[in-house]
Amino acid sequence: MTTASFVLAGCGGGNDLDGIEVSKADTPKVTVEEDYTATKTESRVVSKGGGDEVADGDTIKINYVAVNGRTGKEFDNSFKNETPMTLTLNKKTALPGFYKGLVGQDIGSRVLVSVPSKDGASLLQSVESLGMKKDDTMVFLFDLVSKVPTEAKGKAVAPSATLPKLTFDKDKHPAKFVKTKKTAPLKKSGLEVLIKGTGDPVAKGATLSVHYVGQKYPAGQVFDESWSTGPRQISIAEGSVAPCWSDLIPGNTVGSRVVVTCTVEDGFGKNAKKEGKPDGPLIFVVDLLDAS
Repeated sequence: MTTASFVLAGCGGGNDLDGIEVSKADTPKVTVEEDYTATKTESRVVSKGGGDEVADGDTIKINYVAVNGRTGKEFDNSFKNETPMTLTLNKKTALPGFYKGLVGQDIGSRVLVSVPSKDGASLLQSVESLGMKKDDTMVFLFDLVSKVPTEAKGKAVAPSATLPKLTFDKDKHPAKFVKTKKTAPLKKSGLEVLIKGTGDPVAKGATLSVHYVGQKYPAGQVFDESWSTGPRQISIAEGSVAPCWSDLIPGNTVGSRVVVTCTVEDGFGKNAKKEGKPDGPLIFVVDLLDAS
């Protein structure tokens, strides 16, 4: 199951979270008896962290165990997969059960959340692929690992004169590139750093939390952006993303803002349009917010 499945697009038969057992193993096991149901989203703090309180609109990194209340069976576990999920807690994109269960909790906490159908399973397009029914209750154990920064932060670096000029919206977020008299034709893919972050270097194949704007090079159509919805979680493993991302982003530090320019070959290829992807040379501005 992919983490995107969760983004919009006890006693048997009981709803008492106190009856749910959580092991203390590095990969925790959550024991839920069959036919567990809940009528509203409820939370129970298993262990309280000492970090900042999670607020509306925050993006957080979490590990989780997911259990189907009807069957008592686990259907996903990021501890096993070693792939934490990044989740933006706003009412527009997050499942209501996640929003209600996690806003107000502290970073560093371990929290059990029961999510009734109306706040969870009934809203998932992929519910059948998870072995679930639309009226199932879901039970989640969440470890709230950290808050994800909202934008790049570090030392500003002057771009080359031949790069299209980056413009910003009223909130000072990257909006689009515009062509200047010095903008050069794109002969090969490249990366320029606009803000040098102080985090660890991004590893090859990492899963990133990013804000970005994607545009036809040098000043064409903006075909995708994340600033209006919240950061995206993207794997830069080879074959999972355009080669210009998987080849050029590794080695840059978390916290940086970079501009990635992609030739047709290093973008989505000559058949991109037939495949429903942006065609031609491309340009991205990417904030590297987090990596795992």
